[in-house]
Amino acid sequence: MFTGIITDQGKILDLEQRGDLRARIGTGYDVDGIDIGASIACDGVCLTVIALGTDPQNWFDVEISAETVGATNLGTWAKGRVVNLERALKVGDELGGHIVSGHVDGVAEIVGLQDEGDSTRVTFRAPADLAKFIAPKGSVALNGTSLTVNEVDGRDFGINFIPHTKSETTWGHVAVGDHVNLEIDTMARYVARLREYG
Repeated sequence: MFTGIITDQGKILDLEQRGDLRARIGTGYDVDGIDIGASIACDGVCLTVIALGTDPQNWFDVEISAETVGATNLGTWAKGRVVNLERALKVGDELGGHIVSGHVDGVAEIVGLQDEGDSTRVTFRAPADLAKFIAPKGSVALNGTSLTVNEVDGRDFGINFIPHTKSETTWGHVAVGDHVNLEIDTMARYVARLREYG
């Protein structure tokens, strides 16, 4: 379980196809405080740590199944790419964002970018089957970041990124056409389900 508050930007150091895709991610985290088997959200995808090291910098390895690659944007990962990282919640941690599972529902596409003062308004296009779960002032997780939806127009929705978010995450380096991991708010999913059978 996560909150969508990004605590590090990692770099893809290596990728290797071994049946499953294996990725080595450089991190600012103290790897002495990470256990084998721990969960880390990488661009919003909950992945399991299978190896750790410190040479030439702190790093951890994860394995990514073909199913996960097909359901997320992880198939576009390449060496040198920077990704949003979040460690799993511990009892007593501050819930600064919203409850995020790390189970990506689909991939959204960036269809618009517009600077508004120091902030940037980004317009996303959701997959048709997920658009009904996105509401103005509701929450979504995009590439692991907990965000508030500003407006919705059919499948398109807009989010305003303040300078802090752009500097502390990968959101300062996005472009139209980028595909991002989308996890809808769990509450929205349950509300929609209740309405179906209410």
